[in-house]
Amino acid sequence: MQFNPLKKDIMAKRSTIIAAGAAAVVLVIVGVVAALNSRSGQQTANEQTTVTVRLWDDQVAAAYEKSFVAFEQDNSDINVAVEVVPWADYFEKLRTDVAGGGAADVFWLDGGSYPAYADAGALLDITASISADAQAGWAPSVVTQYTRDGILWGVPQLADPGIAVFYNAELLGEAGLSPEDITALTWDPTGENDTLIPALQKLTKDYNGNTADSADFDGTNLSQYGYNAGYDMQAMLLNYLASNGAEFQDDAGQYAFASDAGIASVGYLVDLMNKWHVSPSAADTNTNGDFSRDQFLQGKMALFQSGVYNLANVSSGANFDWGVALLPSGPAGAISGVDGITAAGNAASEHPAETLRVLEWLGSTAGSTYIGTSGSASPAVLAAQPAYAQYWADQNVDISPFYDVLAAGTAPAPRGVGWPAAENAMRPLLDEVFLGRTAVDAGVRAAQDAANATLAK
Repeated sequence: MQFNPLKKDIMAKRSTIIAAGAAAVVLVIVGVVAALNSRSGQQTANEQTTVTVRLWDDQVAAAYEKSFVAFEQDNSDINVAVEVVPWADYFEKLRTDVAGGGAADVFWLDGGSYPAYADAGALLDITASISADAQAGWAPSVVTQYTRDGILWGVPQLADPGIAVFYNAELLGEAGLSPEDITALTWDPTGENDTLIPALQKLTKDYNGNTADSADFDGTNLSQYGYNAGYDMQAMLLNYLASNGAEFQDDAGQYAFASDAGIASVGYLVDLMNKWHVSPSAADTNTNGDFSRDQFLQGKMALFQSGVYNLANVSSGANFDWGVALLPSGPAGAISGVDGITAAGNAASEHPAETLRVLEWLGSTAGSTYIGTSGSASPAVLAAQPAYAQYWADQNVDISPFYDVLAAGTAPAPRGVGWPAAENAMRPLLDEVFLGRTAVDAGVRAAQDAANATLAK
């Protein structure tokens, strides 16, 4: 996504006055206004202000709809309209709408996009607008992620815990493995302490039924994948870097993933696809971010590394027995990336008071519990998180691996106002690395250089 710095345009309302008959037009307008004013006392009591809320997640949107029914019962003067814009179009449309003055009153932002809007004055200052007591109940990691220059620029909505591994219990059984066999897998770029690849070889098949540990295995003709790999910042790259002792960005915000440990981490992922052939080709995953998830749901992938953001998708889409296992551990341990989503207030809203009341509701336990009880996502309001855990417990799904992994430490999501431009610069270069068309060491260094070059602009 190309992201340009926002410029806040203030559009004056335009009136067209036709010279011929202008006096008559003015008289008509005066008469209409007088008539409206005579009825204003009666109408005001019945009128509602519509506050629009935009997001990209259908399942959370459904939870919001139920939440706002409860909100409107105690706020009868407000009607909340939920808008869903698909992820693929979301940020381009948001950029255009904010610049043109047509954005929703409340809209979701991710960690990479919010700084530009905050710096442009497009967002409400949440630190000054919502009580400190309410803010104390929000997930600290998300508060930190969306705080810039000492100001919080959104109401935390989702707080993804860690990354874990969904498994297809039937495919495990066919390979002679049990869920217990994959609960403590390790990966090692040197190969000395690697148990992940041997397990994945047992779980990968070609169209002749040969597993990847067989001499007859054809890695160019797969019918079943062992695992997902590829360029996926949250589910794969951040975790592999951190679990090998590498960092994505340094304390100053410079991109630092081309260290020796970082290059080895990317190389391991690339080998899963191009050397061991236990994961889908980058020709598929580079162009379709949902390819691996879809293969898992179709019963064609044994292990699918992802986050709680896919729990509801797996629950509703998988027609086989499945469960969740701990993230594979690297040389530095099993260290997961974490991320959060915020609901930002539009500073240009025509009804700021009503918008603020909606934001307060979204940041409350009562408002956020609907997200948790639906099982659609992990709420960023701490008191609403038990409802999320209870939902999945009622579904007989143990989600503890997503939380247990946090004990070893976490890797922060990409940060800084320059992240969208940096991602646009590095992504094509890393795509070539994962395709195997560029050497890993040269390609990763080039990607880091391209990302850092955007920071100097």
